[in-house]
Amino acid sequence: MGSLFRSEEMCKAQLYLQSEAAYACVSELGELGLVQFRDLNPDVNAFKRKFVNEVRRCDEMERKLRYLEKEVMKSDIPILDTGENPDAPAPREMIDLEAVFEKLENEIREVNSNQEALKRNFLELTELKHILRKTQHFFDEVNICGR
Repeated sequence: MGSLFRSEEMCKAQLYLQSEAAYACVSELGELGLVQFRDLNPDVNAFKRKFVNEVRRCDEMERKLRYLEKEVMKSDIPILDTGENPDAPAPREMIDLEAVFEKLENEIREVNSNQEALKRNFLELTELKHILRKTQHFFDEVNICGR
């Protein structure tokens, strides 16, 4: 893996790729870690770009991963960091990854809501238990004094 230090020798290149080969080429270049991309059409609206839907899908998956990471860290579960970047998934694998991330996010949200409901129930039942103890104590005192 290379680095992009200012003192490192660089060259500027422009690639013309067929749409079918663009994903494979860009993912391979990204895995090498030796490139920096520059937007040659900064004035083009983001919604008019060719791969805007794919970028949105990636952003959404990244959001879900950040949420999952936050929940794992909140639970003090260690995360294994091998220091290696995984290869870019094939476009067909992206659909499977999206489904897995969606499922995990929904499950964790459900677990969190169930945990909150259990906490509320526990606090409510604890409060009722203390009320019953106080009333029992009150009735015990009344019975002792009334005799």
